[in-house]
Amino acid sequence: MSVYVRPRVGGATIFFTVTLAERGGDLLVREIDVLRDAVRETRAAHPFRIDAWVVMPDHLHAVWTLPEGDVAYSTRWGAIKARFSRDVCRAGFTPPRAFPPVLTGRYAGVNPGVRADKGEVAIWQRRFWEHHIRDDRDYRAHVEYCWFNPVKHGFVDDPADWPYSSYHRDRHKYNL
Repeated sequence: MSVYVRPRVGGATIFFTVTLAERGGDLLVREIDVLRDAVRETRAAHPFRIDAWVVMPDHLHAVWTLPEGDVAYSTRWGAIKARFSRDVCRAGFTPPRAFPPVLTGRYAGVNPGVRADKGEVAIWQRRFWEHHIRDDRDYRAHVEYCWFNPVKHGFVDDPADWPYSSYHRDRHKYNL
């Protein structure tokens, strides 16, 4: 079995995909203010620059740049996920009772209920996907991927029509 080791490059710019455990719902856009608060609190404790961000109903994409010498993006995602989970549960959200099975990676085949022993709730997929940005062309491609994701998924015809995106903040930088 292979063990994945995340790159540790201080001050890196990184593209992320983070997904809810149960696909097909709308929790992230329904609870957008809770998510924004979780991100705001995490940035206050562990600063990072948001280069691009799009929140879809059941997943999100983001491009971040970490401070020089800082490699702790996993810490930041853990904090965002934990804060969001805690706060939506406090607000009355009931997470799914069954934990989705772990099908790949180090924990494949492990009884999903074991997660409950760690105090986890089945809101987020256990991990996230990341890609370290290589150059300006790669950067632009991933920023545009964030912005055009709602179009790709058929929610809107124009990224300007999706309210949960940094497109509104940054489109002028790229003459879009």
